[in-house]
Amino acid sequence: MERILFGDNQFFGINHFSEEKARQQAMKFQDLRAILDVLQSALHAGVGGFMCTTHDTVGQIAGEVRAHPHKWQGFHFYPGMPYAHKYANAVTELGYLGALKKFIPSGGMLDTLTRGTKAVVGKDIESVMAMLVDAEMKMFAGLETPVIFLQNVVTDLILGLGAPQVFASFAAYVKRRYNAEAGFFTMNLPKLLEALHSAGVENPIVCANVNKAGFRMSGGIEGYREAAAKYPARVIAMSVFASGGISAREAIEWVTNEPYVESIVFGASSRGNIENTVALIREFDQARKNRAA
Repeated sequence: MERILFGDNQFFGINHFSEEKARQQAMKFQDLRAILDVLQSALHAGVGGFMCTTHDTVGQIAGEVRAHPHKWQGFHFYPGMPYAHKYANAVTELGYLGALKKFIPSGGMLDTLTRGTKAVVGKDIESVMAMLVDAEMKMFAGLETPVIFLQNVVTDLILGLGAPQVFASFAAYVKRRYNAEAGFFTMNLPKLLEALHSAGVENPIVCANVNKAGFRMSGGIEGYREAAAKYPARVIAMSVFASGGISAREAIEWVTNEPYVESIVFGASSRGNIENTVALIREFDQARKNRAA
């Protein structure tokens, strides 16, 4: 796993602390060029991992990367799926058949439809999962996707249903089909790590809120520490600034000293903020190494 990853919330007007800031960001990034400029700033700062949804705009970003590979060397997509709004909007605009044609990989539509029909009739959730993953991954054809994530809306639903074997099936499928590792977003790290362990998914990649304020950390800071000690995992910390509730320096110093945190994902809207955040992570990482030496 890369130590520092870049997220996409700011591009799509998502801010859990300020609706006004979210609105301003959404306006700023209506132009694809503005998004590409920020991503280039992240890449030049040494952050090449892009954790993203499968929003239609990400498809345009993927097209730019395919078209100009020399400008994007070292840039990798870490897609999270499914993106539910995309499907709902497509059905509204195109109808059910039009939506199917848009999302299902063209080379395997008959196979995908057959799998989907059998899955619905047989209530085979694993076949449905494979069908949806293939549809979502269509936009990343030919690009590097080292980790493919289940979004927390699905991860936590499966967790609540008590069906952890689906996690193992997802991990096996993305490895076999895309030569990628599986990742899981969650709002409940302690419960998910236990479920993944029971399903035989060892040393999983899990992305969850991790911050000094305990903001949106189900089970609390101590619960996270205890779960990670009991069930080793590669944890990616998101929402490290608690959506603006903690100063950058204080937030980064704290999260870099959480021993179970392997990677940190952050979002930013400007080159200066990107460079400052990267510099802070590297500063406190080096300080930790110096103390350990």
